[in-house]
Amino acid sequence: MHTTPYIPITVFTGFLGAGKTSIILSLLPQLPKDYKVVLLKNEFGDVEVDSQLAKQSSLTAVSEILNGCMCCVLVGQMKTALLEIREKYRPDRIIIECSGSAFPATLAFQIRELERETDGDLKLDAIVTVVDAENFTGYEDTSPTAKMQASYTDIILINKWEHISTRALDLVVDHLNTLNDLTPKINCNGRGGVDPNLIFGVDSKLFLDAGSQGNSNMTHTDEVETLTIYGGPFKDLTHAHEHHSTGENSKNGQGGEATGNGTDDGNIVDIEDLTKALDGLSKESVWRVKGFVRLNEGVHILNWAFGRFDLTKVEGEMTGSVRFTVMGERGEVGRALRKFAAAVHADVV
Repeated sequence: MHTTPYIPITVFTGFLGAGKTSIILSLLPQLPKDYKVVLLKNEFGDVEVDSQLAKQSSLTAVSEILNGCMCCVLVGQMKTALLEIREKYRPDRIIIECSGSAFPATLAFQIRELERETDGDLKLDAIVTVVDAENFTGYEDTSPTAKMQASYTDIILINKWEHISTRALDLVVDHLNTLNDLTPKINCNGRGGVDPNLIFGVDSKLFLDAGSQGNSNMTHTDEVETLTIYGGPFKDLTHAHEHHSTGENSKNGQGGEATGNGTDDGNIVDIEDLTKALDGLSKESVWRVKGFVRLNEGVHILNWAFGRFDLTKVEGEMTGSVRFTVMGERGEVGRALRKFAAAVHADVV
């Protein structure tokens, strides 16, 4: 992997739960040990789950933009964060991981502006869209964002294809071709992700024209509703919210979200109750659940998407028993969560 005199930026988009973080982390062991990568993550909601996982990797640094989407309301924060990363780390590459509801067209346009402002020192290398093959036809039917992410991109990575039949995969690829027939479509290698040589060094030609902003002013927040499920004293939730902000954390930084002041032993969730509650969620109304839960074995990160979930143990303690960010269909996700919240002895707040 060769370095360049400028800093290339690779943007990962993809709908909620498509597997962007896992693919990004799978790239890192395949890079030279002296190759410096900084990850800029845009979390929608206020639970920094994926960033906790990223901090355990070989990334030079992880920078976070929380509570909003940087393709619209947080555009200024994105530019500031990219300039700060350039100044502080001078990495060989910056990877931007968008929230699941981000429009790639808007983001690319803003990076092109920054490219001109820095005389090409920061440069858009590629927009990479991750597609969840198992669920794409379901969420694409109801989400204009999913269609746009597959349309405005340099490369489409097809993830989770091993969970479906050959016939079903053919249908997904055919459908992607109707949305974007010219863009390469690459199957991910399960947990192995993808070869970085396939997606780095693309030198994207998307949105080179300063006037090609296209649909960048479209709003997307109407289709996704974000809620919080919390189990524990509400004064602790308020205290925790006061500490949410845009910030940078080195790869050796301690886990901010999973570290709290209280360790009440009564605030423990039974793994069987949690599993049963997750199995009962509607995949049509609830698209993503991620956050922290205190089990008998300690604090774990929960990552649930479309019926599948992982639990990853992390060091440290947390206040309360449950703190999840939940994303789903506007107007429906709240009703779908009531039974789930009660099953894990928590509240929708």
